[in-house]
Amino acid sequence: MQMLKLTSKVKVKNDLGLHARPATVIVKLLQMSKSQVTFSYKGASINAKSIMSILMLAVGKNGQIEVEVEGEDAKETMESLKLAFENEFGEKSAEAKT
Repeated sequence: MQMLKLTSKVKVKNDLGLHARPATVIVKLLQMSKSQVTFSYKGASINAKSIMSILMLAVGKNGQIEVEVEGEDAKETMESLKLAFENEFGEKSAEAKT
């Protein structure tokens, strides 16, 4: 199996930024991934599978994160991460119904 390395920029759209709920969604999403996932923001790089590390990045609304995914399921992992950021980790749908 070929090891793939993908890099992409994602934007945090949530009003509260990357707080506990989105961080939990990210960690749960990555639990099944075989890839190494790194988030980089303002010069800091962290393991995206660690909820504490994500929270310590303190990314606010409209923050740009560089996502690096390396491993055999990198493509699928990157796609699901991008979708999660795009959908504001399920928080947008709750507001849209009101």
